[in-house]
Amino acid sequence: MTTLRPLPLLAVTVLLSACFAGPEQRFAVPTAPAGDHVAVAFGSVVVRDLSLPDYASSQEIFTRDAGGALTSNPKLLWADEPVRAMTLELSSYLSRITGARVAAEPWPFTTGPDAAIEVRVADMVADAGGALRLSGQYFVATEGGRNRGRLFDLTVPIGGAGTAADIAAARGLIVRDLARTIATEALR
Repeated sequence: MTTLRPLPLLAVTVLLSACFAGPEQRFAVPTAPAGDHVAVAFGSVVVRDLSLPDYASSQEIFTRDAGGALTSNPKLLWADEPVRAMTLELSSYLSRITGARVAAEPWPFTTGPDAAIEVRVADMVADAGGALRLSGQYFVATEGGRNRGRLFDLTVPIGGAGTAADIAAARGLIVRDLARTIATEALR
């Protein structure tokens, strides 16, 4: 007959209770002020679904500790699926910043867009230093063949005490900053 040792049983009990302790919390990303208008050369723009790293496309909110490890709390979640939400956020900011007709794919209008934007995110994480970093590359393809691709590396401070709500607010700011970067560097 096998006997259970107290320590492993205690560990299992603690893990199970942690899984069921308290409800999950979901955090929506507040909209940041769009800022000044940027004149662009295109009247209509489609934003393709953002490509995010595996951890960043997860519903869980990840942070990077001082040692570089990415960790999350399964009870702290984004309010919406990150790829969908960030694609819509980027579209909204581009529309508000430029005044152009901007929509996320699939393109909802009968006439095609003048330009298409694709964003490939390499890193998006809140770090131990109190900042949210977003880096990667974006591409703009146009009907006229004026194609551009550029690297980006943006950082915004995480305000407050660095809570999940503070990280969500920082994400709103950094996606707005990405929209402004694309508008000024690639859509003019």
